[in-house]
Amino acid sequence: MNNEPLREFELSAGDFRRVQAMIKARVGIDLGSNKQSLVYGRLARRLRALGLSDFADYLAMVEDPASDEAERFVNAITTNVTEFFRENHHFEFLARTVLPAIWSRVGAGAHRVRFWSAGCSTGEEPYSLAMILRENPPPASNAGSWDIKILATDLDTDVLAHASAGIYPAERVEKMSAGRLKRFFTGSRAGGGYQAGAEIRSLITFKQLNLMDPWPMQGPFDVIFCRNVVIYFDDTTKRALVQRYRQILGVGGHLFMGHSESMVASASGFEPCGRTVYRRGAR
Repeated sequence: MNNEPLREFELSAGDFRRVQAMIKARVGIDLGSNKQSLVYGRLARRLRALGLSDFADYLAMVEDPASDEAERFVNAITTNVTEFFRENHHFEFLARTVLPAIWSRVGAGAHRVRFWSAGCSTGEEPYSLAMILRENPPPASNAGSWDIKILATDLDTDVLAHASAGIYPAERVEKMSAGRLKRFFTGSRAGGGYQAGAEIRSLITFKQLNLMDPWPMQGPFDVIFCRNVVIYFDDTTKRALVQRYRQILGVGGHLFMGHSESMVASASGFEPCGRTVYRRGAR
C-alpha cells in the first residue's frame, strides 16, 4: 500500500534533481536527497502564488532571464533560523576576550573596527553584536576616536527587509533581559512589538550578498560571524569559503562558526581559541 500523502503538485525525481543543480549553481547550497519534502513544501507556495500547476513550468520561469522569480526561488529554499544571543557563549567570549584586545590598541587618531554578520537572517545576530558593543565600549582612557561598524549580509532579500526594519513581536524578545529591552528597544508588550532603537541601529548596515559571488568589501574585518551557514555547503565549497574569510580578516581577527559546524581540516591559518571560535594567525 502506498502511504505517501496525496500532493497538489507532482515533484518528479527529474524536477528535484533540477532544483538541486539550480540552487547549487546559484548559491552553493548542497541539497541532499532527504530534502525533497522540504523543497516541495516551500516551492509549492510559489506555484500557488503564480497560478501554476506544474513544477517544470515553474523551474522554466526561474531560469528565464526576463523573470525575477530566481530571487524568490532562492528566498524560498534558504533556511532562516535565528534568535537574539543565539549560542550565547560566543557573545560572552566576544565581550570578555575579543573586545578588550581590540580596545587595547593605543595611539592617536581614528581606530577602524569592522564586524561582519554573514548570513544575518532577520537581524537578531547583528543587533545582538551591536548590544554587546554598546555595553562594552572602548575605555575612555584610550587615545583617539573609534570608527566602529557592523556589516550584516544575507542572500534572502525578504529576511533582509525584516532585519532592516528591526521590528520583532514580543515572543522574539522574551528571553532578553529587561535592562537590555528597555535600553535598546522601543515599544511594549501591549503594543505587540518592539523595534530596535537608534543606539544599535546606527552601528549596522544591511546588504544583500551571495557568498558565492565576488565580495565588494575590501576589509580587513576584525570579527566575522558565519554561524550555521557552511553546514549547507559541500566540503569543497566550505574550504573555499573559509579561505576567503581568512583573506579578508585582519591578522589576529576572529571567525565565529555555528555549534554544529567545525573548521575544515585543510583550512590553514586559523587556530582554535574557544568553542567554534577561530583566530587568524600571521601566516
